[in-house]
Amino acid sequence: MSAPTPQAIAVVRTFAQRLSSTRRGARLARLLAVERLQAWQVSPAVTERAEQVVAELAANAALHGRIQGRDFQVALTLDEATGTVRCSVTDPRGEQLPVVPTALDAANESGRGLLLVSALADRWGTDPYPPGGKTVWAEMSPRSC
Repeated sequence: MSAPTPQAIAVVRTFAQRLSSTRRGARLARLLAVERLQAWQVSPAVTERAEQVVAELAANAALHGRIQGRDFQVALTLDEATGTVRCSVTDPRGEQLPVVPTALDAANESGRGLLLVSALADRWGTDPYPPGGKTVWAEMSPRSC
């Protein structure tokens, strides 16, 4: 008779919250993300990067992804096995996909936040959110801190 081999249980923690598409909603998204990541005991280095990423993505959702009367959603996922945090923000404007500028123009204030997201995240991208929205996500791993 053979004994079963013990296996590590993969734990994935999740958090999601809908917020108003306003500056206040964007600020609250950042504060909630920090509170949740600290409660999950994510390393300070990853938490700091995720805080900035959520701030930028939520600000973009409130500014560029806003449709009157529609909210945006912030979501966090922690893979405890790898320590990887995925931050995502979903808004109703699927036709406006984010584009990182190739060169900064001093007169153009748009796009700078995505440069910051690109620098802080290990990976980032967009996914469609039917019927007409989009989700912008970014992942941060503790190994790259």
